[in-house]
Amino acid sequence: MGLYDRDYARAEHAFEFKNTAKSDTQLISFIKETYKLFAASMMAGAVGAYVGVPLAGTISAYYIPLFILEIALLIGLFFVKRKPGINLIVMFSFVFMTGLMLAPLLSRTLGLSGGGVIIGNAFAMTSVVFGAMSFYAIKTTKDFTGYGKPLMIALFVVIGFSIVNIFIGSPLLAIGISAVVVFLFSILVIYDTQNIIRGAYETPIDGAIALYLDFLNIFTALLHLFGLFKGDD
Repeated sequence: MGLYDRDYARAEHAFEFKNTAKSDTQLISFIKETYKLFAASMMAGAVGAYVGVPLAGTISAYYIPLFILEIALLIGLFFVKRKPGINLIVMFSFVFMTGLMLAPLLSRTLGLSGGGVIIGNAFAMTSVVFGAMSFYAIKTTKDFTGYGKPLMIALFVVIGFSIVNIFIGSPLLAIGISAVVVFLFSILVIYDTQNIIRGAYETPIDGAIALYLDFLNIFTALLHLFGLFKGDD
C-alpha cells in the first residue's frame, strides 16, 4: 500500500524558516510524537496481520471491498488528522487494515517450506534497511527533501508495471518490480526522515504514516522476493 501523496502534508512554504519553521523545542516534541506513533502503528499493523492470517481465505475473497475500505480510511485520515481522538481512531483503523490485507501473502508464505523463517528474515532485513536509511538520512549532508516529485513519478511507474504484470504473470518481471520497490522505498525512508526532522510535515500523524508505509512496502516486497525464490527452489 504505497499509493498516496507524500507531499500533501507539507505547507506551501515549509522551508521558509523565518515564518513557518518550528522552534527547537517544538521540533523535538514533534519528532518524538512522530516516532511514538510510528512504533504504535507497527504494533497495530502486526495485530491486524495476526488476526488476519487465520482469515486469509475470506480476506482474499473480499479483497476488493476491503481494499476500498483501506483507501477510504487513508483518505479519511487526511480530513481528520487535526481532530484529537478521532484522528487516532482512523489512523489505527487504517494501520490495522494494512496488516489485515497483508494476511493472504503471509498465509501463502507460511505454506512454503520454511515459511516462518522467510517471514522472519524478511522482517529482519527490512528493519536493517530501514534503520540504515534512517541513520543515513540524519548523518548525510545531502538534501533529499526536494526529491518528492521524481520519487512519486517512479512510484507510479512501478504501480503501472505491477498492473501490467497482473495480466502477464511474469515471475522475472515480478522479481524486478519487487527489487525496485525495495530500492525506491529505501530512498523514501531517507526522504521522509529528513522531512520529519526538518518539521516539514503538518502533523506527527503524517510523518508516522509515511514511515509506516515505507516499512510496510519494503517488507512486502522482500516477502515477495523471498517467496518467489523459494518457489523456484
